[in-house]
Amino acid sequence: MRQIVLDTETTGLEPSQGHRIIEIGCVELIDRKLTGNHYHQYINPEREVEQGALEVHGITNEFLSEKPLFKDIVEDFLQYVKGAELVIHNAPFDVGFINHEFNLLNRKSLGVIEDYCSILDTLEVARRKHPGAKNNLDALCKRYAVDNSQRDLHGALLDSEILADVYLLMTGGQASLSLSSEQAGAKASAGVQKAFKRGEHPFLVTRANEDELTAHHDYMSQIAKSRDKFPGF
Repeated sequence: MRQIVLDTETTGLEPSQGHRIIEIGCVELIDRKLTGNHYHQYINPEREVEQGALEVHGITNEFLSEKPLFKDIVEDFLQYVKGAELVIHNAPFDVGFINHEFNLLNRKSLGVIEDYCSILDTLEVARRKHPGAKNNLDALCKRYAVDNSQRDLHGALLDSEILADVYLLMTGGQASLSLSSEQAGAKASAGVQKAFKRGEHPFLVTRANEDELTAHHDYMSQIAKSRDKFPGF
């Protein structure tokens, strides 16, 4: 199973108000294991970054001015994510922005991101697991002891890496670790059964000697006398 943990940064909150994507960060999971195959791209949005957004991610207009346009990176992006399940925290936000970028290209054949990938919203997963609790990424990092100390500002690649750790912990850890535990348990059980079948004794049994039996008998007698004196004991 191939999954892509994805995050974006944008010029503002609403694509309907003309806001655009300025950064895409992705990390790849195959069979619930990080592969190290990342995708990261800054994008020139062809408009100003809102002050509120700048305070969140710190990506300036000057920095973005010489970055490629979305139309220049869309094919590479689709090649990377095609056929995978996208794992996104608050997926409607990022999916909405990606589809807005597709729409701006005026290429009807491009469709929407859902034509290329399935979508898993980790915010919905977290809300089902922790109803009534805070389920933003920082709260989940605290809950699952994921180090987010470097997250002074939001960044698409860093946030996707953090989300990958949170997602794996929230949904049961890496499958390879679980499989190893099951295999180890089965192997140990088979070994014990084999030993008993051979008539061997894998456990050392030590029987009490006469002095230990006498001491135990005296102790039990003292307990019985105490119960006679204190019926509620």
